[in-house]
Amino acid sequence: MPELAERQCVPCGGGVPPLKGDEIETFLSQLTAWQVVNEHHLRKEYKFRDFRETLDFVNRIGELAEAQGHHPDVCFGWGKAEITIWTHKIDGLTESDFVLAAKIDKL
Repeated sequence: MPELAERQCVPCGGGVPPLKGDEIETFLSQLTAWQVVNEHHLRKEYKFRDFRETLDFVNRIGELAEAQGHHPDVCFGWGKAEITIWTHKIDGLTESDFVLAAKIDKL
């Protein structure tokens, strides 16, 4: 099975249940320093030296999100960026959320 970062995000058309329990833990074990919040979303904060470095990272996330058709929430300021990911269509987590998180880590 390919690494998460090598997979592609798959659009969710709804009608599927969000991941729970062991399914989440299996995917989470393949990520570094991401948190699962209430079995609903993934969250991670990245630290940078200054605003420019943070902005460059956020812009790369934007390009990745557009290419994958999967868009995280991004909050950033001087020296930090907080990324939150979940699948809005089902109001919870899918495999694609973990794929996007792994791809962001590779940036």
